[in-house]
Amino acid sequence: MRPDHVIIGTGINALVAGALLALKGDRVLLLEREAVPGGCLRTEEITLPGFRHDVMAATWVLFMTSPAGAALGPHLARHGFDYCHTPHPTAVLRPDGSALVLTTDRAKNVAAFNALAQGDGDRHAADVGGVEADAPFLFALLGGSLWSWPTAKLLWGQVRKKGLRGLAAWFGRALVPARGWLETGYQSPLVQALYAPWVLHCGLTPESTYSGQMGKVIAFALEAAGAPIVKGGSGQAVAAFRALIEEKGGKIRTGADVDRILVKDGRVRGVALAGGEEIACASVLASVAPGQLQDRLLRDVNLPEDRAAAATFRHGRGNFQLHYALGRRPEWLSPGLDEVALIHLADGIDSVSKSANEAERGMLPATPTICVGQPHRLDPTRCPDGKAILWLQIPDAPRMVRGDAGGEIATDGTWSEATREAFADRIENLLKRHIRDFNAIKLARRAYSPADLEAMNVNLVGGDPYGGLCTIDQFFIFRPYPHSTNGTGPVRGLIHIGASTHPGPGLGGGSGFLAAKRLGA
Repeated sequence: MRPDHVIIGTGINALVAGALLALKGDRVLLLEREAVPGGCLRTEEITLPGFRHDVMAATWVLFMTSPAGAALGPHLARHGFDYCHTPHPTAVLRPDGSALVLTTDRAKNVAAFNALAQGDGDRHAADVGGVEADAPFLFALLGGSLWSWPTAKLLWGQVRKKGLRGLAAWFGRALVPARGWLETGYQSPLVQALYAPWVLHCGLTPESTYSGQMGKVIAFALEAAGAPIVKGGSGQAVAAFRALIEEKGGKIRTGADVDRILVKDGRVRGVALAGGEEIACASVLASVAPGQLQDRLLRDVNLPEDRAAAATFRHGRGNFQLHYALGRRPEWLSPGLDEVALIHLADGIDSVSKSANEAERGMLPATPTICVGQPHRLDPTRCPDGKAILWLQIPDAPRMVRGDAGGEIATDGTWSEATREAFADRIENLLKRHIRDFNAIKLARRAYSPADLEAMNVNLVGGDPYGGLCTIDQFFIFRPYPHSTNGTGPVRGLIHIGASTHPGPGLGGGSGFLAAKRLGA
């Protein structure tokens, strides 16, 4: 049966697009080059039997609060998609043992912040309240189709509401870096440290333009919706998507490596697999990095402007994952952290800035910023009774290793096994300072370097999980190229989706949602 749409890849955006188009009644075929579908959504027993780890992506707040999540949630629930929550989504733990927990109760957060420094709680209320008040405009910009009449009308509405200078001032405030936002807005080093690491999860740094606005958005989202994970793991979400797509007549094929997109007279005619099989279709959605699209899939097509832009597209820092199977639940030496979903080990703005800068220069950070997830606290099905797992993400690892900022780890310019394990040792030494008898409860660990992650997913170039740098010159209307227009280009019938396209990275499924809507879903 000839498909109406071929979707290259099975990451979150591909799954969202496939599910929406299948619900519309279109015939969809998703092609995945790896042996398992899901892209960065994988749940596997990578340490010991019975311990199920989210190998890469884990937190689903962006999907839960997105238009894609709203449209697909009831359908996915029928196929076993469910969330696990905690009222304590995040915390920061500083080297001296001081800690601050963010809850899903605004009044409690305001009181806690004001107790640390008078006025900090009131500023928090103003910041998250401002995001709440601007939500219809702000989230339409962050997640909507930018080059469209609805967006033009939205901007015109803001001009009428705020005035031209007022709207310009709004954009000016939105461009403030996180350092400027935190240092001028909050007195308490703990509050500053709580929010500073979160900009790394946006592919930014504390000095990046508009990272302050993204920090406020994250604060709002965490307080409003928490940091949910999927019951059974992110792999269970993929299974639910697959069941929904197949229920509606669609299909997902694994081990199907697309070698080329077939184009004739400027229009898509189908795809060719690496084994020689050709599949005819008039619509292709490619959830791939720009280099994959231009250098491989469209290599036979004359697209000089796109090819030149792809050649200068820049990828960001790598990601490092570290997973633990524990013999019992960790006992944190600092009180109040047992039920927290995601804990950052960071001293403050300067430590986050320093580690990110070292990684950007190709150095192993001397003191990396560490994000620690406790999925067993939210979802006891992840491990045997009485046991525990930890999910660690280091969002500021170098893509290519040029040296060690700590002057301790020998490097040879690659992410060798020895370098990976030595860096994992550094992270573990920082972690176990804060957990009682860590060596006694550690059963097993598994580390993944940026190179390991790229080997599992070719779109994680250099281990970059954000589809490319998210600095202002490669974001919004400039993503992935300065001349980009809603994922479409000179090849008719082709839509570029994925983290490298607007609205960017994360599990919101935004580009897949926008593409499906463009196709009538």
